[in-house]
Amino acid sequence: MARSSTRDDYKFLQIVDARAAINQKVNLIGVVVETGLPKQSRGTDCFCSIKVIDESYPSPGISINFFTETMDKLPQVLTVGDIIQLSQVVMKTHGPDIYALFNKKFSTFAIFDRKNNSNFLPYQWSPKYQAREEDKKFILGLMKWVADHKIDAGLADLHSLQEIREGERFNLVCKIVHVCEVEKDKWMLLVWDGTDTPPVTIKTKLEVETENPLPLQPVDFTLQRDILCTLPPLGTVLRVTVDRCNEKLGINFLKSNRWVKLINIRCELHTALWHAVLMPFTRVCYLSDEDDIVLQRMRQYDERRKSKWGWMPLSSFPWPSDITETDYPNVPFVSLMRALANSRVVGKFHCVVRVVAVFPWLAEDFRSPSGVYRIRLTIEDPTARIHAYLYKEDAEQFFDGYPSVYALTRKRNLLLGTSQGDDASEMNDYFRNPPWIRCCLKSYHIDDSDAWGSRNFRIFATTLKL
Repeated sequence: MARSSTRDDYKFLQIVDARAAINQKVNLIGVVVETGLPKQSRGTDCFCSIKVIDESYPSPGISINFFTETMDKLPQVLTVGDIIQLSQVVMKTHGPDIYALFNKKFSTFAIFDRKNNSNFLPYQWSPKYQAREEDKKFILGLMKWVADHKIDAGLADLHSLQEIREGERFNLVCKIVHVCEVEKDKWMLLVWDGTDTPPVTIKTKLEVETENPLPLQPVDFTLQRDILCTLPPLGTVLRVTVDRCNEKLGINFLKSNRWVKLINIRCELHTALWHAVLMPFTRVCYLSDEDDIVLQRMRQYDERRKSKWGWMPLSSFPWPSDITETDYPNVPFVSLMRALANSRVVGKFHCVVRVVAVFPWLAEDFRSPSGVYRIRLTIEDPTARIHAYLYKEDAEQFFDGYPSVYALTRKRNLLLGTSQGDDASEMNDYFRNPPWIRCCLKSYHIDDSDAWGSRNFRIFATTLKL
């Protein structure tokens, strides 16, 4: 049944009726529940798709496909549940699917904040849109319906970052903490939900650290320090890039500091570091800061952050391995990200980490010809991967003096999480699962750079037990 206005030549159809008006121009008002990523079409236009519902068709809704001259003319919905008004869209079919097509020549749209019914002014509208007094009652009716109707938007099938698995597609509620251009016209999202990605099996041979060391980040792009210091210090900040496809996705139009639901993203591992990929069919929903699931995530994060031991990696609970001990056992732990972003150049930190690589890799090369220890460890926690050095007296304490090469090899194998034999050659073809260990770190400045690795770290006041 049509929602008739005071004019006979202008009426809104409910979605259930519009679905029967194939190849006809119709006017619709609906509630936005999903938006696709904007992208360059195969022609000269830009494209995106949004899904809307109304009281006649609350599930699964109907898709509206938009084509415009530029990406900034595409609808940019601020929050799931906002109201969109559409005029002169054409109902189409593609196989069994029915959708509405927005034609840039004669269709119009306007988007309204679902919570603002004081002036009925849209926050975005197309150039040919004309407001009508009689439209207000329909907009108000949908606002009232949305207030009483809980929009699910697929929130039941969500994963947190601690549940992701390699190669799987998943839906994630997260906060976009930063959007950055990694190279010309190629963008990356940094997203976070307060939880930790799971630890990863290391699948590289020890000797490759000499020529091809494990990188510190999954993407070949270094964050500047001013950006680094704005990232959450606890919980994984996941790098998200665009799939290697021919379509140009406009992820630079996504907004930072907004909670979103990312639908159908793929999880990958790059050099034993988690990474996610946006695909052409990935969809996004902006969520309100007052959304129940957002409030739940923030509440859990606040509880973790305030806990004395909440700064340990979640996968290290109830306690990290006892193969190391420190001189400061009662000092609370901090994350590697907190150490990296520390405002003071020189600092001391108590951390729980995994050792994922060592250089030099042979125990007989741990000391220089003059007998001085000089070792570079690659350590990680869910927030960062960094280099940390064992040097001179700090290494002497770590290894409990100057044990034999045989004993040093056993200590190294224990630290790197291999159960193989004491001879290094026997362990090279095996995967490693390093244990979580406690260690003390101290930082010092190495250059005037403003980048991620502008500080060095040394392990001190830590002993590896055998």
